[in-house]
Amino acid sequence: MKLVFMGTPDFSVPILTALAKEHDVVGVFTQPARPTGRGHKLTPSPVEVEARRLSIPVFTPLSLRKDENARAQMKALNAEVAVVCAYGLILPSSVLNMFPKGAINIHASLLPRWRGAAPIERALMAGDEKTGITIMRMDAGLDTGDMLKIGEVEITPRMKIDELKAKMNTLSIQLILDVLKNMPTPQKQPEEGACYAEKLSKQDFLIDFNQSAFVLDRYICALNGLSFFYKNDKITLLEATPLSLETEEKPGTVLDENLTLSCGEKTALKVHKIKRSGKKEMPVQDFLRGYALEKGTFLGQ
Repeated sequence: MKLVFMGTPDFSVPILTALAKEHDVVGVFTQPARPTGRGHKLTPSPVEVEARRLSIPVFTPLSLRKDENARAQMKALNAEVAVVCAYGLILPSSVLNMFPKGAINIHASLLPRWRGAAPIERALMAGDEKTGITIMRMDAGLDTGDMLKIGEVEITPRMKIDELKAKMNTLSIQLILDVLKNMPTPQKQPEEGACYAEKLSKQDFLIDFNQSAFVLDRYICALNGLSFFYKNDKITLLEATPLSLETEEKPGTVLDENLTLSCGEKTALKVHKIKRSGKKEMPVQDFLRGYALEKGTFLGQ
C-alpha cells in the first residue's frame, strides 16, 4: 500500500522502519530540525534521520495549515493512506480528507483516556495500572476520532518510561500492520473517562518535596528524573526508593548521611543515583564524596 508517514520523535522511528518493510512509504513528513545542545546545532528529528537512511523523501514544513506548497507536495505523492504517530503538528481538514483510505493515527493511550501531547508520561505520573495503543481515524478534534483497533499494556509497579515505551512500540507495530491489512470497522469512542494529557512543562521536572514520596517516585520513573536547585546547582534525582516515616519531617530535609530526603505525608526518598548539572550521573555515595549535603540540610523552596 502506498502511504505517507508523519512523525517526529524516537517513539515513531521503529514504526516507520516496520512500515517501510511491508508497504511503499512514498514520503515522510516530520518537524523541522531544531537547535540542540550547548552549541545550539540544528539537529534533524529522529524520524528524519531514519527516513533518509531508508532513502524515503522527507518534508519538513513548519505548518500544514499555512503552507499550501507542503500540502501540494503531499497530494502529489498520491498515497492511499496517511499513518501519523506523534507528528506534533495540527492536520487541517484538507489533509485529513486527502487520502482515499483516510488518515490513521497511532495514539499511545487507551482512548478516551489521555488525549493530547504526553499520554505515556501522564499515565505513569497518574499511577495508572494499564495503558495501551489506540489506532484511530483522525478527525478535526483532539484525538476524538473513531477507533479501529486497541491493545492494552500493563503498567507494573515502578515501571520506567523507557521500558513502557518499548512495550508500546512493539504493540504499535503489530496493531498498525494489522489495521492496514484488514481495515476493521471503525467504532465510536466511549463518552466517559476522557481526560487531557497536557504537554510537559519545565515545572513538571522540578521536585515538590511537599508531595508524597510515592507520587514523586512515579514522576521520576515517568520523566527519567526530578530536579531541584541548591546553591545555584541543578541536581537531578535519577533513581530513588520511596519510604514511609513514623514521624513527619519538614519536606525537603536531608535525613541521613546516605541522602534520604523527607517528603510530604510522612514519606521520604532514599536516593540511589544522582546527577549534578554539567556532570555525569553517578551513585549517590560517589556524589556525596565530592558534594557536602549533611544531615539536617534543607533543600526545599
